[in-house]
Amino acid sequence: MKRFLALAMSCVLALGALAGCGGGGSGGDSGEKVIKVGVFECTTGENGGGGQLEVNGIQYANQIKPTVNIGGEEYKVELVISDNKSDKSEAANAASYLVNEGCSIVLGSYGSAVSIAAGSVFKEAEIPAIGCSCTNPQVTLGNDFYFRVCFLDSFQAKVLAYYAIQQGYTNAAVLTQVGDDYSIGLGQFFEQYFTQFGGTIVSSQNFPANNSDYSALLQNIKASGAQCVFAPSSITAAPVILQQAQSLGLEAVFMGPDTWDNADMINTAEGGAAGCTEGLICSTFFDDSGDDVADFVNGYKEAFSTDTVNVVTALGYDAYMTAIQAIEAAGSTKGTDIRDALVDVSFTGVTGPIAFDENGDVSKDSAVLKTAQGGKLVYADTVTVADVQ
Repeated sequence: MKRFLALAMSCVLALGALAGCGGGGSGGDSGEKVIKVGVFECTTGENGGGGQLEVNGIQYANQIKPTVNIGGEEYKVELVISDNKSDKSEAANAASYLVNEGCSIVLGSYGSAVSIAAGSVFKEAEIPAIGCSCTNPQVTLGNDFYFRVCFLDSFQAKVLAYYAIQQGYTNAAVLTQVGDDYSIGLGQFFEQYFTQFGGTIVSSQNFPANNSDYSALLQNIKASGAQCVFAPSSITAAPVILQQAQSLGLEAVFMGPDTWDNADMINTAEGGAAGCTEGLICSTFFDDSGDDVADFVNGYKEAFSTDTVNVVTALGYDAYMTAIQAIEAAGSTKGTDIRDALVDVSFTGVTGPIAFDENGDVSKDSAVLKTAQGGKLVYADTVTVADVQ
């Protein structure tokens, strides 16, 4: 039954994307009132796998909460997906589609670069957007209509740099992707904080998009004597980097950002080189083993017939529930009213407290660290804001 329900939801969303959003708050074919929520996500391209996991979380939240009360009347929440194709050059078109179809609020995207590129479209249209996992500070900076439910790259990089120093690593290497705002930004923040905490960056290199041979870069890192390697990269690049590092005998501990909290990425890497992920560390927003999130975790696993819940799935779920709270508080389908209501939203989501600061960034006070053991990611530690001051 649950497998059928998940399939049915996907079909409804696909039809919605073809039909378009329509005007926010318009009546459906049956005469029911409908509010359209845009889903600005990468369901294809380099980040398509991660983007789809985020969409899944939004879909599941819509299953749990399919209607919203607006001014005493019940409205059906209709999701509409617009694929930004993991491409900055496609982002504005994907965003404009949702605006032109009359969506009242937008969720997404997985990937900071596409979110930054689309930000001005939402701002000019005065339609609020809630980022799920777009962590680069530039996403919300100077944009009163962009919010997010994830912590910032500056914080997760600081947490990882702090943890590296605490583990006794004094020499680190950084490996980032050219042209990727997320990767480059994280690399710069890590270098800043690792040095600030007393460490030395002994190698800082980058690689082009769609690269498949990292051997020269990894040889340089091996020669540098780095004890750890911070490699903020996509779930497409990460397995190849880890496999090639193992084949070259690079013994430094690899560290990754929130994108690395992905069971499929670990499985792909291990499938090509057993043991290549062992001991890696990644930062994340969510510990799926906690009792406080058991209902969400078990419900999602049943609905989507899966054994794992990805962190971006949880963030997608929280972004949707945040939107519902704001719509109900606004009592309106108008974008500016919903935006004003978002400022005062405050509740506890599955990834922790949700409340926004003056920049539209969620006020997170901790980050979870996971490590790979036996081909699986497990909880390692929690680092708080107070720890890294």
